[in-house]
Amino acid sequence: MEPGQSSIFMPEGYCVKCKAKKEIVDAVEVTTKNGRKAIKGKCPTCGTVMYKILGGKATPASTATAGAASAEPATPPAATK
Repeated sequence: MEPGQSSIFMPEGYCVKCKAKKEIVDAVEVTTKNGRKAIKGKCPTCGTVMYKILGGKATPASTATAGAASAEPATPPAATK
């Protein structure tokens, strides 16, 4: 590693306010509602929230809870008159 380079990877994203690619500051890896991985942080210049969607789906946290939920038979809703 060369002097002046840090071993920490700084993700790069597009700031829509600055209209330029910048490094994402205070980056945190999050999972979207549909299960995709993403990185959320701030633009170092203007402070606008930056969001970069990463490739691939996130792995499920626990297969035991998913298996228990699918093991129960689905019952149709009761008809009301």
